[in-house]
Amino acid sequence: MSHMLVDKEAIRALADILTETGLTEIEIVEADSRIRVARNVTVQAAAPVVSAPVSAVLPVQSAAPANIPAKELNPALHPGAVPSPMVGVAYLTPDPSSPPFVAEGSQVAAGQTIMLIEAMKTFNQIKAPRAGVLTKFCVTSGEPVEFGAPLAIIE
Repeated sequence: MSHMLVDKEAIRALADILTETGLTEIEIVEADSRIRVARNVTVQAAAPVVSAPVSAVLPVQSAAPANIPAKELNPALHPGAVPSPMVGVAYLTPDPSSPPFVAEGSQVAAGQTIMLIEAMKTFNQIKAPRAGVLTKFCVTSGEPVEFGAPLAIIE
């Protein structure tokens, strides 16, 4: 039976990073050792509410203000959203001293690099999936992102 050495401080540090960033899992690999920390995010169902019948019909208020389209409230629902293909850290510039790959409001071509995502010490180019105008970045440089999170909006 082999005895596995566990670095409790590393696990605690990774758990703290999960809590601080809101990520659901993180993994580090060095030489022949690997530590993966994941947390289950569960949604508790609300208890049923029993109410007395209402004799008057009341108008239902929308959760969103009438003057703001729903797609602006949740960028992930926007048809032009560019989803993150991986978990990592987003960077809008090739390096800290360089200008951004693309500025908001700029025309982009299909396949043009719009940002980088660093995952496991590898910088991955995120390319525009279609031509259009990059109307909004949904992340800031240095911000952690999860798989499927909206990175930008291209219209």
